[in-house]
Formats: sequence, C-alpha cells, structure tokens
Amino acid sequence: MKLNSKIYIAGHRGLVGSAIKRNLENHGFVNLIFKTHKELDLTNQSAVANFFQREKPEYVFLAAAKVGGILANNTYPAEFIYENLQIQNNIIHQSYLNKVRKLLFLGSSCIYPKLAPQPIKEKYLLTGLLEPTNEPYAIAKIAGIKMCKYYNKQYGTNFISVMPTNLYGPNDNFDLNTSHVFPALIRKFHEAKINNKKEVTLWGTGKPKREFLYVDDLADACIFLIKNYNANDVGEFVNIGTGKDLSIKNLAELIKNIVGFKGKIIWDTSKPDGTPRKLLDVNHLHKLGWKHKVNLEQGIEMTYKWYKAHNKYSLNI
Repeated sequence: MKLNSKIYIAGHRGLVGSAIKRNLENHGFVNLIFKTHKELDLTNQSAVANFFQREKPEYVFLAAAKVGGILANNTYPAEFIYENLQIQNNIIHQSYLNKVRKLLFLGSSCIYPKLAPQPIKEKYLLTGLLEPTNEPYAIAKIAGIKMCKYYNKQYGTNFISVMPTNLYGPNDNFDLNTSHVFPALIRKFHEAKINNKKEVTLWGTGKPKREFLYVDDLADACIFLIKNYNANDVGEFVNIGTGKDLSIKNLAELIKNIVGFKGKIIWDTSKPDGTPRKLLDVNHLHKLGWKHKVNLEQGIEMTYKWYKAHNKYSLNI
C-alpha cells in the first residue's frame, strides 16, 4: 500500500476498525474512506453496491460486524447470523466486482470447535461442534472465510482472512447487556469502587481460560499482513493472538487490582461458562514475521485509563 492508496475501513467506529484507522493515520495514510451506519447500511445490498461503484477503493479492511458476549448471542441469535452474513456478502462481493486489490476479512476465534485441541491450530476449523452460545456468529464468520477462499480460487481475488483471539482496548463495548467479558469486568469493578460496594458478582465458575490481545496489536498485525503478503502466502486464514492465556478468575483479580476495587468477588455458578479453553496456536503468524508487543497488565492499564476518560458509563474519578 502507498500512503495515498484509497483504503476503505468497514466498521471504523468499532473496537477493531477504530484501531486500524488509528494505525493507518499514525503511519501517514491520507486517503481513508469510512461511513457511519446512518450514511451506509452495510446490510443493504444496493447501497453497498452504489458505494463501491462510486468510491472504487483499492484496499478494504472488513472489520464491520454485529458482535457481543454470551448474553447478546443468546438473546439475538437470528440477528447475529443474518446481519453478519449480509455485511460480509455485500462487501466481499462488491470488492470482487470493483476490482479491489486486497481485502482483509476479520473473523473470530469462536469459529473453532468448542472442544478443539489446545492450542488451536488453523487446521482444526470444522473438525467438531461449535459452542452453542455463539454458534450463529461463528457460522457467519466461517462463511466469510470460505467466501474469501472460493472467490480467490474462482476469480483470482486477493482476499486475506485473519482470526483474532479475544480483543480489548479503546472503543470497546462496555454495555453490560451486550459486552464481552473484558470490558464488562472493567465496568463492574469501576462502578463497584465508586459506589463503595463490598462485592461484585460475576458469571460462571471463573475456571475457563482465555487469551487476550490488545486491539492496537491486532491492527498492527493486520496492516503488516496486508502490506507484506498475498492470500496465497497466508493460506486460508491465519490466527492472530499472543499464544498465552489465563483463567477468567485470574483475569478478574488482575483487573480488580488495577481498577482498585477492594471488595469481594462472588461467582454465580448458575450462569454459563462458555467454552472451557480457547488458546490460539500462533506459530504460523510468528513464521510470517509478526509478534504482539503489549503485555496484559499494560493493556489493562491503558484500557482502564481510556474508559475513565471517554466512556459514557464511567463516572471519571
């Protein structure tokens, strides 16, 4: 990519898209295109077609998606599969029709079987049953991977797919009804601290293990890949993560200490845990020449600082 290349970031206001936008701007890219949902409904086929025909982007980062945690996935399964399929189908197909040079599609580690061997290698895709609580979202993301693969095969496109691990950082979703575990923990402990509560109740047993990647590291990896590799070099897709995990209980204790909450944690074991463990094998990514830079403690501190300064839920103290 050149600094004046025309680059479209789908989902530029979300956790991932905003990090990609921030990275590109910091590196001097000056011809970035992005639209809000009001300006462009990505589930609308004709609207997306008109946008691509008018703008003719050279590169596309497909970071737009309907996302959420266990509660949101359980509550809105039809919306999760429908909206994500619509967004992907429209953007990937129009990228082909309008001769986009490269597209990078962002999936999710929930595409893998619930009981996949650990750490999870790319070859484990479609080797077992999915975690039921996020199956609609996972199926949509698997369809996106396969769509990129078969468009590359049939049409000679250059569409790269990447599978990030659990992400966190600036512009995350801190709404307790729809958020993932990381931002939910930050908000719960922060609000408990400022309200002088003696305890915080968390879902499940705390035993499941998860891997977490700071979102600016993900953006750096995506831009590294799209600048240096083609789809044939990457393969069907590549995992992006740290290669390290910890239990939700240990994560909660870490966030609790950084936030400064002094009370007790109560685990509500009547609530679901989700997948027992989800650690990505990142050897393929390391061989391509990229490794993460931000450790978990640094990332929590930076995310909490951003939350207090920017988030509508935070009573900044």
